[in-house]
Amino acid sequence: MASPKVLFQLYVICFFFYYICRHAMCFDRQLPDISALESCNIDRIYNLGDSTSDVGNRVVEDPVNPCLQPPYGMNFYQGPTGRCSDGMLIIDYTFCSAGLPLMDPYLQGNSNFTHGVNFAVGGATALSFACNTSNAIHFKDCSPGCLKNALLMLGLIGSNDYNFALSMGQTIEDAQKLVPDVIEVIKDAVRRIISLGGAQIVIPGSFPMGCFPTTQVTFKTDIESAYDERHCLKDINDLLAIHNEYLQQAIITLQEENPTTTILYADYYNAYIWLLDNASQLGFDATTVLEGCCGNGGMSGSVFPTDVCGSPIPSCPDPDRYINWDGIHMAGKAHYFLTNWLVADMIPKLNCSLQVADHYSLGYGVAF
Repeated sequence: MASPKVLFQLYVICFFFYYICRHAMCFDRQLPDISALESCNIDRIYNLGDSTSDVGNRVVEDPVNPCLQPPYGMNFYQGPTGRCSDGMLIIDYTFCSAGLPLMDPYLQGNSNFTHGVNFAVGGATALSFACNTSNAIHFKDCSPGCLKNALLMLGLIGSNDYNFALSMGQTIEDAQKLVPDVIEVIKDAVRRIISLGGAQIVIPGSFPMGCFPTTQVTFKTDIESAYDERHCLKDINDLLAIHNEYLQQAIITLQEENPTTTILYADYYNAYIWLLDNASQLGFDATTVLEGCCGNGGMSGSVFPTDVCGSPIPSCPDPDRYINWDGIHMAGKAHYFLTNWLVADMIPKLNCSLQVADHYSLGYGVAF
């Protein structure tokens, strides 16, 4: 039996994480109460993905990675940790809304895997994702049957494959040919996770990256018809929309194959569009929604995708006014609002004893 001293230390640690999460999630109390996720009895979360959900794996392999240097982490209580943002990520807020302490990266030594593991690695492609799911997933501190109440999140897979293809000079049509192979990798990964006992799986779609500052700078054109009504690049967004359509069809197939497993699609695309369309009501500067706070067309006035955030590229004075942080990753406050949209959409589809009271409207006219 643990000593009173050890129990007290555990209590202090748990209270500290509870305070951090609750404090961080109080940007606006008029938002839906997604703490109802706690009623879903999720006891651990496992996450795979790329830099959008990497909490420190990439920097173990690459210690000079910019995400481990200031100003990254400027609004995170631990400072720079390898999170590619100024603050918390969607995966962090998801943990908080489930009532769990923040997860540790898989590659970090002396990590606590009691409540799950984060396998996400910045820069991951579908091929590297396939390797992770085939060879590297070890459910730490997990006995048989422990995945029954676990939530398994497959992160954001595929976007880097298309980005790398386009950055090498391939056409949109060439990148589109990759979609079936990327989706097949995701399907194989889901089947493997189910075979290991996974019962609740969330698979995010891709963001509309034609609205991202780095994409805007890289593929800037004088052809007005290349842009939509939000001034996002249509061809890039159409590519990601095709990926999302294929993915949703794949989820239907996987659900038919596994009727007792809950497999959910997380609609990152429309969550981000909602964020853009309601930027002013949510406290963002509507004039900067297509700019990065740090580099890539933001405060530094940089106009090259190689102008990465960090010395000597400064950050804006108030990241909470920006949706985008560094041109390709969101700022912490944007992650918070995206999590509210995504979790509120997810709760009704999980086996939860409570539901979100008002999923479709924020009470002051910002509709989900």
